[in-house]
Amino acid sequence: MGLEAVLQNEGILTTQLQRVVNWARRSALWPMPFATACCGIELMATASSRFDLARFGAEVMRFSPRQSDLMIVAGRVSVKMLPVLQRIYQQMTEPKWVISMGACASTGGVFDTYAVVQGVDQFIPVDVYVPGCPPRPEMLIEGIMAIQRIVDNDGIPPSGRRVPLQIAIEPSYRTQPQPVPLTVGMN
Repeated sequence: MGLEAVLQNEGILTTQLQRVVNWARRSALWPMPFATACCGIELMATASSRFDLARFGAEVMRFSPRQSDLMIVAGRVSVKMLPVLQRIYQQMTEPKWVISMGACASTGGVFDTYAVVQGVDQFIPVDVYVPGCPPRPEMLIEGIMAIQRIVDNDGIPPSGRRVPLQIAIEPSYRTQPQPVPLTVGMN
């Protein structure tokens, strides 16, 4: 006696409107990629058949901000690119979510210079931080699943605007020791 057997006899399903709206939102996230450098390559790999981002309903990469609700900032952002990033964020539809992917987008990474923004969260609200340099596609998928959990628990905002949650994803792997001991300068 599964759900389909009950629906076949009764033909009625009751639920809350908020749950249906949240289910539709979480199952159809449309990412707006803002990708530079190596993190952009890992973002592209996430959409490939090996990692299959389509399982999560986020395979439709939109390059128009008016058609997307999830911005993925992948890689370093220069000061000259910052106004473009902010304009794209403002043009996205509400409610919108932001993932900061990689060390460069989150903190500036190794680029501690005047030309690179030291964390995009200073200029746009970030919901999920995905660590790594560059992060593996599995980590980005974990970040998208964190956004889906946020959407599941999210109510319909009265004003249409949300407060970013700023969640940091923990790595889901452990580094293994080298199989051969490393020796330097020994004869």
